[in-house]
Amino acid sequence: MIDEPLERLRAAARRTRELALRRARTGLGVQDADDDVGTIGTDGALGFDPFPLLEALHRHGVRAVVIGQVAGIMHGSTELTADLDLLWDGTPATAPALADAFASAGARLLDDDGNPLATRPDAFRRPKVEFTSPGAGGDCCTPALPWGDLRVREFLDRALTTTGPDGLEVHYVSRADLIRMRRAVGRPKDLRRADELDALARN
Repeated sequence: MIDEPLERLRAAARRTRELALRRARTGLGVQDADDDVGTIGTDGALGFDPFPLLEALHRHGVRAVVIGQVAGIMHGSTELTADLDLLWDGTPATAPALADAFASAGARLLDDDGNPLATRPDAFRRPKVEFTSPGAGGDCCTPALPWGDLRVREFLDRALTTTGPDGLEVHYVSRADLIRMRRAVGRPKDLRRADELDALARN
């Protein structure tokens, strides 16, 4: 039984890549994910590895908090994913280091309409940018994104930090806040995963 957040994530990423090797390409990107199956059913699963970007964020001293199913896996969820979603504070002072981290990982940025954006600090001043990178794609969000009644800036304050044997630090949303996010979004996969996290918290 793996019980360390980063080891759980490494094992899940390996399983995702192995699963993708045994199937044909779907032609779907992570933004095309089904609301029930999730991104595991997209071509994002091919070569999925969130660690190069997480390592780049660490090297550049950026405190970006992992949300979404990658955070769910770090909390013990058994469902696989093929995207990496991030939340950061959205302050102009942080944007240059964030841009440097994404550029060093070979990431490309997109706006809400799928148009390319230069990997510069001003691109990250949007409430959300989509990204693709050699290992993982997903969304990089700020508290300025409409989150309904969720006070996601407080989620940043309550985020957890785990450190790997190589010194890699990864910040990830707390289980309770991730459940709140899941239930607020309310898609079938979110409600199912929220129930799973609730069950894990009781065990």
